[in-house]
Amino acid sequence: MNILYCGDTNIEDGLVISVLSLMKSVSEPLNIFVMTMDLTFWQRRILPVSEDTISYLDNRLKKQNEKSSVIRIDAADLFRAAPPLANMETRFTPCCMLRLYADQVPEIPERILYLDNDVVCRKNFSGFYHQDLSEYELAGVSDYYGKWFFRKNLFHMDYMNSGVLLLNMGRIRESGLFARCRTLCSEKKMFMPDQSAINKLAERKKLCSRVYNEQRRLHEETVFQHFTTSFRFFPWLHTLTVKPWQIEQVHEKLKLYEYDDILQEYRTVMAELKG
Repeated sequence: MNILYCGDTNIEDGLVISVLSLMKSVSEPLNIFVMTMDLTFWQRRILPVSEDTISYLDNRLKKQNEKSSVIRIDAADLFRAAPPLANMETRFTPCCMLRLYADQVPEIPERILYLDNDVVCRKNFSGFYHQDLSEYELAGVSDYYGKWFFRKNLFHMDYMNSGVLLLNMGRIRESGLFARCRTLCSEKKMFMPDQSAINKLAERKKLCSRVYNEQRRLHEETVFQHFTTSFRFFPWLHTLTVKPWQIEQVHEKLKLYEYDDILQEYRTVMAELKG
């Protein structure tokens, strides 16, 4: 199974948790690609995911299955060549958009599952990963809130959340989807720019069950839980954002203990990396 993560040093906590959850859920070899960059722009410094974190995860994966691997990809040159100029000052960091450069990386295989770093795997996802994607550029799940507001067709809720995307890279390279998304992000300021670009320009996308990207509350059938911002109505209307590595808040605010074994291992890992 090929997995893609993207981001800077700030994704490391989530990256460790997410990878540990994948290891718990599947026995197949995991070939994990981490697109990151070391870049200074507009007096702002972006630091890459550290070599130590990559090396630790690579060794940890190989202990479970010697065919597994973690590879770090430096995307700085690709980013410099075609920066998302219109969206550089949005609250979404430039590293969020690195997935849109994956078509230019020869090491990225034809089929790969992109995951945000705040996605935790709960069950075996083989059925989702190995589904027939021959007629589609990508597969994913409707955005829990965005499907109501950002759809092309009034009667078809096809606005997809980009936190879990099964990518057909062969078809994406042929159609030029990501190249067109990069151009759009360079020319037009958008809310959630990379997600908006993908939804606007994808010609063939496959919508799957929400169990593969649960963005609201954990259910018994949930396969991937995505710790996104949600709305709460009690005792007043407010937003709630809790990430997996905020363990106390996961317990206190979400009343969630499902991943305690993974989170305990995460604590041990991070203590070793920072120790």
